[in-house]
Amino acid sequence: MPNTVLITGAAGWLGGLLTSALLADPLTENIHLILVDIVEPKVPVGSKAVVIKADLSNKAQVESLFETDFGVPDTIYCLHGIMSRGSEDNFDLGVKVNIDSVRSLLESTRQYSKPPIKFIFASSLAVYGGPLPNVVTPSTIATPEGAYGLGKLTSELMINEYTRRGWIDGRILRLPTIVVRPGVPSNATSAFLSGIIREPLKGLEATCPIGDSIDSREVSLTSWLASPDTTIKNFVIAKHIPAEKFFLHTRVVCLPGFSASVKDELNALLKVGGQKALDLVKFKDDPVNRRVVSSWPSAFDNTYPLSLGFIVDEGGIEPVVRRFQKDVEASIA
Repeated sequence: MPNTVLITGAAGWLGGLLTSALLADPLTENIHLILVDIVEPKVPVGSKAVVIKADLSNKAQVESLFETDFGVPDTIYCLHGIMSRGSEDNFDLGVKVNIDSVRSLLESTRQYSKPPIKFIFASSLAVYGGPLPNVVTPSTIATPEGAYGLGKLTSELMINEYTRRGWIDGRILRLPTIVVRPGVPSNATSAFLSGIIREPLKGLEATCPIGDSIDSREVSLTSWLASPDTTIKNFVIAKHIPAEKFFLHTRVVCLPGFSASVKDELNALLKVGGQKALDLVKFKDDPVNRRVVSSWPSAFDNTYPLSLGFIVDEGGIEPVVRRFQKDVEASIA
């Protein structure tokens, strides 16, 4: 029997990495891929794949994802969405993509879900806001302070309800901020956390929207981070966790990560790239950006996700920066 996997947002950076990881996964044999995005995804070399250009806010186009030659998928990775700053600046578009299209995909999945299809949803720590404990635990209440977090939390609640009713087998992954993302900057409020490493290590200037110098008190702003490699491995792990291992009342899992401040990142950049790289970081304080990022929690209890089999980066930010530098030197970043 083939493993048929549908990935929405497959043309994006994360979708591309996940596609490659699933193709290499020994536990996902004979994989058939249905790759979907608003622009046509690339076909991985040597793979069995259907690629579809689709607008997932269109119900008919969503329904067509279950009518390809590969039939009904047994696993769905829901990765598509409007990023944090894009959602904040265009509320209506954010609701249309981050809530309405996910609900439409859930409804179509429900119609074909016998047995329940695994529905793995990429959520975010942006669901949190307001007064928070020093360390977020699975019992910490999510109260978003931005449109992106609103969209993610709304979809989470739907996925939990569809799972409770036996219509799907939901797995909700609240992602740390992924650092260092390769490629061009995304329209995410947190994009600078990769940019202040990525661009300088490539010899390019980067703008830090937090504070007005490396000595500003604002650069003590701390974020919850994970590397791309660890994040993708955890997406694959999520597919293989037995349903009974999750909490009965929720399928939300905050993926493991580590805490690092903007200053920690800049210090790591200095150690890895030297003063020349650090000098390429320019400061231009952005109060909106700073408000949104500072509303997100910066420390989580990793106990529950590690008990499920998820993995965590070791050693903090510096090893992550060093790995990215090697990728730059190898011309793969």
